[in-house]
Amino acid sequence: MAPADDPSVRPGAASPSGRPFTICREDEAVPAALAGAIAAIGNFDGVHRGHGALVEAVREEADRRGVPAVMLTFEPHPRAYFAPDLPMFRLTGSAAKEIVFARLGLDGLIVRRFDALMAGTTAAEFVHGLLVRDLGLTGVVIGHDFHFGRGREGTPEVLARLCAEASLACRIIPPVSIGEGEAPVSSSAIREALRQGDVVRANRLLGYRWFVCGEVRHGDKRGRTLGYPTANVALPDCALSHGIYAVRIGLPDGTVRDGVASYGRRPTFDDGAPLLEVNLFGFSGDLYGRTIAVEFLGYIRGEERFSGAEALIARMDVDAAEARTLIANDRVPSMIG
Repeated sequence: MAPADDPSVRPGAASPSGRPFTICREDEAVPAALAGAIAAIGNFDGVHRGHGALVEAVREEADRRGVPAVMLTFEPHPRAYFAPDLPMFRLTGSAAKEIVFARLGLDGLIVRRFDALMAGTTAAEFVHGLLVRDLGLTGVVIGHDFHFGRGREGTPEVLARLCAEASLACRIIPPVSIGEGEAPVSSSAIREALRQGDVVRANRLLGYRWFVCGEVRHGDKRGRTLGYPTANVALPDCALSHGIYAVRIGLPDGTVRDGVASYGRRPTFDDGAPLLEVNLFGFSGDLYGRTIAVEFLGYIRGEERFSGAEALIARMDVDAAEARTLIANDRVPSMIG
């Protein structure tokens, strides 16, 4: 589901409980609605089942204390700050985070800017300055591998000690696995699954269908001539395996459409830059310049070079039929509606 005309409004901007979801971005002061909150802290790239344990814990703590439950995260991602020239396959961009956290029944999201000042903040100042003085938190929840502060000097043990000094509640969540004998859920494992086109495994690790948000751009209009008009979205630094996927698409008006998508370089025609091309079943409206959300349900096949348009169209007919079957049989939860 994409943003409405007001860019500050995100789809899913109310929790399933019906409570309003408040977003406090970067340099904004914490609003009264989030005062005294308990916060789960992290970068949350790929809000997965492991992060879900943090969400559950922060809600429990907040309900017990009668205060708001929020997530505290940072933009840009610290890795992008420290190595801006290195590609980074982000699983959950800032717009997607807002959608997911709202749907998980939280009261709000606090986003702080990660810049030179934040990078140079000591562990002690992170707790006493940012968490207590600036944000007014009453407690925090972190994962077992959370590090913070200048040079990553802050460990979970250091955070627990500093929180005790500041009379700040602190809860540390152990690793989370989804099956006996399986490795803990991680963003790295999800990225690797998507690199292989294994959307089913990625979605299993996430606990919902992986999705991306992006603005629809003008293309060469070739899809119209083939009988498969597409909404084209550029995905910077996306390492998703090139191929054809069954998808669902969240539109600006709040509706959701089924569809089939190609992600890749279009080898039959131009071998250009990677592009997500989405065909929405039964849709004929104008989406140019609008933001849509595209969730992935299943992998159909890899990218192929066809002898011509006729052979490609025949295969696209098969792809669309396979996409409809995958969508009809999928039972994984959706974050876009």
